[in-house]
Amino acid sequence: MTDTAVYAAGGVVWRLVDGKLTVLLIHRTAYRDVTLPKGKVDPGETLAETAAREIFEETGIRVSLGVPVGVSRYQMPNKRQKIVHYWSAEATEAAIRASAFVPNREIAAIEWVTPKKALKRLSYPVDVEILENFLQFVDDGVLATFPLIVLRHAKAVPREEWKGKDAARPLSPRGRRQANAVVGQLIAFGPRKIVSSPAVRCLKTVIPLSAALGRRIEETKLISQDAWEEGASDARRIIGERVRSRKPAVLCSHGPVLPEILTEIALATGTLRGSYLGSASALDAGAFSVVHLSATNPGSGIVAIETHEPKV
Repeated sequence: MTDTAVYAAGGVVWRLVDGKLTVLLIHRTAYRDVTLPKGKVDPGETLAETAAREIFEETGIRVSLGVPVGVSRYQMPNKRQKIVHYWSAEATEAAIRASAFVPNREIAAIEWVTPKKALKRLSYPVDVEILENFLQFVDDGVLATFPLIVLRHAKAVPREEWKGKDAARPLSPRGRRQANAVVGQLIAFGPRKIVSSPAVRCLKTVIPLSAALGRRIEETKLISQDAWEEGASDARRIIGERVRSRKPAVLCSHGPVLPEILTEIALATGTLRGSYLGSASALDAGAFSVVHLSATNPGSGIVAIETHEPKV
């Protein structure tokens, strides 16, 4: 990888038709090829935002990202390296009906085919490899997933500069920028529930997300730093509720509480604990980890974890 590399993102978009798996292929007009939906990162975008945007722009289908399914690297004609990150993405029937796709100068057609046909029709070996990665999850019994997104609150005013109660400590100017900037990143994963510590710095971090989604914030002291310091936190109860509901959720909490939250996700899903939990919980202010779980059998263990840094 070089500093001149071009970054892009996309997805393996899938749906079940009468119980049978089909995936979406893109027939590009200018290149006369068959590929997976993808596109280059726009200035100020993260890879996850790019993947969701490009899938929508090329197919008209709005998706939420599922598990990451690989990274392709290849050299373009101008000798620069192109690095493309891919996620699995389910196309719901409602999203397909809402699609306004029409053939255009970039995309001649989109086509739903079986994975077997897709492997034969894709024009590039790197795309075949990504689809094979996706199909490995399918072979392992994992198709539909839901994310639990563990978010550390954005940058707050330092303790030594704050005279009031710690729970009332506000975000710094940078923290306010982070709270606004993280909205697009989080929405790419389709959260439907927002759970937060009642500390001001946590609530202020998720208020922009709440406004964008039109969903209220559920406050709970059980994942607050005050409760953690008093030995009264109870991440187990919160995580148990979220795993049983099987709905995409954001949980906003504090640095010292995050290891407990990640550990409880592992315990609730029958996952062996390991050093990966430490990495996923050691987040900077405004960063988050996405824990992907099976929607049909969340007790089968964590499917994947990915960590995203703040944009500002």
